[in-house]
Amino acid sequence: MNIDHVHFYVEDAAAWRDWFVNTLGFRSIAECSTLHTQTEIVRNGKIQFVLSSPLADVSPVSRYLSLHPAGIADVAFQVADLEQAIAVAIAQGARLLQPIQTEQHPQGRLKWACISGWGDLAHTLVERTGSTSLLPRQTEPVQPVEPFIRLDLSHYFPPQPDASSNFTDIDHIVLNVAAGDLENAVRWYEKILGFSRQQTFAIKTERSGLCSQVLIHPQSGVKFPINEPASATSQIQEFLDVHRGSGIQHIALKTANIVQTIASLRQRGLNFLPVPSIYYSQLRQRPGFCLTETEWQAIAQQQVLADWTEDNPQATLLQAFTQPIFAQPTFFFEIIERQTYCCAERLTQAEGFGEGNFRALFEAIEREQIKRGSLT
Repeated sequence: MNIDHVHFYVEDAAAWRDWFVNTLGFRSIAECSTLHTQTEIVRNGKIQFVLSSPLADVSPVSRYLSLHPAGIADVAFQVADLEQAIAVAIAQGARLLQPIQTEQHPQGRLKWACISGWGDLAHTLVERTGSTSLLPRQTEPVQPVEPFIRLDLSHYFPPQPDASSNFTDIDHIVLNVAAGDLENAVRWYEKILGFSRQQTFAIKTERSGLCSQVLIHPQSGVKFPINEPASATSQIQEFLDVHRGSGIQHIALKTANIVQTIASLRQRGLNFLPVPSIYYSQLRQRPGFCLTETEWQAIAQQQVLADWTEDNPQATLLQAFTQPIFAQPTFFFEIIERQTYCCAERLTQAEGFGEGNFRALFEAIEREQIKRGSLT
């Protein structure tokens, strides 16, 4: 099971298409309309985002935006056997939002269905044979609707990185749930979608805290951490309050050169969480520090966080986090580079989620909460 695409519900799909193109370097690859919903599709490397906005009150996007601010409504997964995936999901108690649909395309076949995820999040499950469009040609995700009035969807080919891509693929997607819901949410994703537990984190500062369980799919390696707040003033609780319920907090976009990527994104106007200079002074004192002077200066200049394990310091994980991209302090992006290293004559990528950076990240977000007045 792999991530197929991520579906954002926003007020103005065309405006957000332009934002992804101009700010993050995505390419606009398709657009379509129904009587009540406008949809745009953008791509960068293997990453595909679908952006939909309402044209009428009957649009499912309009209903979603009446309940939540702009954000992610659907994380779609590609599966090898849709019938089996849906049968397992239903047997384990999943709620079916849309039964299995099939479309024959000139050079392939597209099958899909949709189940309800945690809270108001949906998960479209997709099976592709041959070449198909990214989205169904005669229906809109989540619920059946009238045929597209205007359709300009390029044929679907498995996207590949190209020279113009800032990013390669999605590293992980993070879900925030209410206090006390973490274990139930984890069990749901284990039973319904076959995820397995990988790591557990508990982060506390003087002001707030969180608990996190990292899930990974055993076949594909798709990573899906789930957070819950550990205090009433937690940044996770602020997200839940503003988002009015659980939802996707952030997506980590993988890059092969984070310093170059961050520099380019800053030039395009993207704002990142500031990192205090003392972080980089302390970084040099950590056991296992092996960055060259040039590398250290580069990450300090671009305010990139770095992490490694003491027993494997050459496996460096580099991270940076954007400010929330929407008007409300909810969803943001992480930019991540997992540096490769040689182990037993094999090239291996750095693992983990920057455990050594969790506190630094948490405190950086707390500083933004203080600026907003949501934390004292």
